[in-house]
Amino acid sequence: MEKFKKNSKLILFCMIIVVILVLNHIFGWSDYLSNSENLKFLSDMINDHFALAALIYIGLTVVACVVLALPGVTFAILSGVIFGPWWGTLFCLIATTLGAIIAFIVGRFFLKDSIKPMVAKNALLKRILFDDAGRSDIVLLAITRLVPLFPYNIQNFAYGITDISLAHYSLYTFVFMIPGVALYTIGTAGFTSGANRWLYFGIAAALLVLVMFLGWFIKRKYLGNEVEETTAEE
Repeated sequence: MEKFKKNSKLILFCMIIVVILVLNHIFGWSDYLSNSENLKFLSDMINDHFALAALIYIGLTVVACVVLALPGVTFAILSGVIFGPWWGTLFCLIATTLGAIIAFIVGRFFLKDSIKPMVAKNALLKRILFDDAGRSDIVLLAITRLVPLFPYNIQNFAYGITDISLAHYSLYTFVFMIPGVALYTIGTAGFTSGANRWLYFGIAAALLVLVMFLGWFIKRKYLGNEVEETTAEE
């Protein structure tokens, strides 16, 4: 009975996930939202109801990324097509940051007590997420946002089981997602733009180089010893 009480939040969380998956299978929400053809109505709204179109896009993106676990890149591309490179980048950043915050809060409420001990058993994740003496939150977020150690949607829930503050998590998540989001929105805008096509392609290429360099640099500087030490311990 004691064990059940301890894991009651985890059980409730799993039940909610199962219900969502069943409903999604029945009604096909993920298939609908991942098909850009079904969201063309947003393009039609822009001229007359720009703000409303932005709010609908942000709402749909949050639901799709958090509840349905659809890849955020789908909505970055969609944002670049509908809103263009600059507004598209801003709206996608707002949406994905809001989604990440919601997932963080859900993870902290439902998963921290039960999942943290299990995650801590993984030597590498334990070093990165918990044994971070002297390592600032900004470095921690930079490592996991720019170096793909595990899927982005899982990251958002996983951060809830750490001791990082919600304010730091929100700010640094927004900042470190800028290069990746801009890469997709600006690159996509290059395919739909006429006069500025090669300018957008050039910016996207520069962002790709930047993201790859930052990922390499952070992995080399902050993860090199962790990986080697973890391997040695195993």
